[in-house]
Amino acid sequence: MGEMASGTVPSVEVIQARYGSLPLQERLSGIIRAKNQVIIYPEIAAPILKVVAENGDFIKEGAPLVYLRDSQFKEQLQQAEASLLINQAEAKRTEANLREIRTRLDRTRQLAGKQFQSEQELETLEAQVDASEATYEQALGRIAQAEAQVQEQREALRRTVVRAPISGYVGQRNAEVGMRASTGEPLYILGDFDVVRVEVSITDEMIKKIRQGQTALLTLEGEEEDKIEAKVSRISPFLEAGSFSAAGEIDVPNKERRLRPGMFIAVDILYGESEQATLVPISTLYEDPNTGRMGVFIASSLQTETPLAEPATYDPANPPPLTEPTPMTFKEIEVIARGTDLAGISGVQPGDWVVTVGQNLLRTNGGQPVQARVRPMTWSRVADLQQLQDQDLLVKFMEKQQRLAPEVIDAQKEVATSEGSAGSAPAAADKGPNP
Repeated sequence: MGEMASGTVPSVEVIQARYGSLPLQERLSGIIRAKNQVIIYPEIAAPILKVVAENGDFIKEGAPLVYLRDSQFKEQLQQAEASLLINQAEAKRTEANLREIRTRLDRTRQLAGKQFQSEQELETLEAQVDASEATYEQALGRIAQAEAQVQEQREALRRTVVRAPISGYVGQRNAEVGMRASTGEPLYILGDFDVVRVEVSITDEMIKKIRQGQTALLTLEGEEEDKIEAKVSRISPFLEAGSFSAAGEIDVPNKERRLRPGMFIAVDILYGESEQATLVPISTLYEDPNTGRMGVFIASSLQTETPLAEPATYDPANPPPLTEPTPMTFKEIEVIARGTDLAGISGVQPGDWVVTVGQNLLRTNGGQPVQARVRPMTWSRVADLQQLQDQDLLVKFMEKQQRLAPEVIDAQKEVATSEGSAGSAPAAADKGPNP
C-alpha cells in the first residue's frame, strides 16, 4: 500500500540548458496576394450571353472572358451611323450652296466695279455668304457631334466583350450565363502568380528592428520543415492610425505555385543575433498563475545527488527510464531574447536540468521544492514536440489522462486507507509524460 501512495508523485520531462546565442527574429502573420492582381468589373450593365473563362484558367492579356448581350448596342450604333450619314449629306448640301453664293458674289463684285451692279445687290450677296458659311459651320459641327456619338456607341459595343487587362490566372468566378452583369458587381479576380506578395503588419515597436532587405522565412501550415526564404521588399513609412502598425511587403518567386492568394502564412523576420546567454526551449518557460512571475522549474539535485546524462537519441517506443523522486524548484528568470523555438534567459546556468513538459503538475508550497520523477529528453525531441499543433498536443494529453485516470483513483483510495505507508512506486508511476 505504501507503494501506491508514492504513485501520486508527478512525472515530468527535463532538458539540459545550453550556452550560446540565438537568431533574433519576429514572428508575424502574413497574407498572400498576387503581385499583379485585379478585380474584373463589367464596364456596362447587360445580361451575360456566354462565359469563356473558368476558375483556374490561364488567360492572356486581351483574351475574352465574358460576352454580354449586344443587340441593343448594335442598334444604337446603327442609329448613330445613320445620323452621321444624314449630317454629312446636309453638310455637303450647305457646302454646295455656299460655293454657289460665293460664285455669284464674285461676279457681282466684278460688275459693281464696272458700275454694272448696284452696291445694294453686292451687300445682299455678302450677307447671304455670311449666312451660308454659318450654316455650313453648323453642319460641320453636327458631323463632329455625330462622329462622337458613333465612337461612343462603338465603345459601348466593344465593352459587351469583357477582356483580360493582364495575363494571369482566373479565380473567384461570379459570372453565370443569363445573369445581368452590373458595373458594381465583380465578375472575376485575375492575378499573375509567378511572383506573389506577402503582406504583414509591423507594429511601432517592431519597426525599430525590422528593415528592408532583411531575411524573411515563410512557413506554410503543415510544411514546417520546408521554409521559403525571401527578403523584406518594402516597408511603409507611415503607421496606420488605428493599429499603430506599418504595412510591410515581401515579394516571393512562385513558379511552382505553392503559394496561393488569400492564404495565411507564418513569417519569421531575422534581424540579428542575441548576446550570449543560457538557451532553453520556449516550452520550458512557465508563468506562475498565482504571482504572474515568469520562470522555469529546475531539478537542482540532478547535478549533485542524482547524476543524469542527456540521451544521445530518443526512441518513443523505448524512452529513457524515470528517476526516483527528486526536488523541483521554481526559479524566476528574465527573458533576454526570444526566438521561434528558443529563448535566451538569465537566472539559470548552462547545464541545469529544466522542465520542458509537465510544469502544470508541479505546485510549489510557499516556494518549497516539490518532488517529481524526471525523464531526460533530447533537444531534437523537444523541437519536434514544439512543432506539433496545439490540437495534437491536446488530444494526446487527453488520451493520456484517460489512461491514467483509473490508476490515479486506485492510488488515492490506497492512500486514504493506509496513511503513513511508504514504499517503492507502483508500475503505473513509471508512465511519464511521453506524448
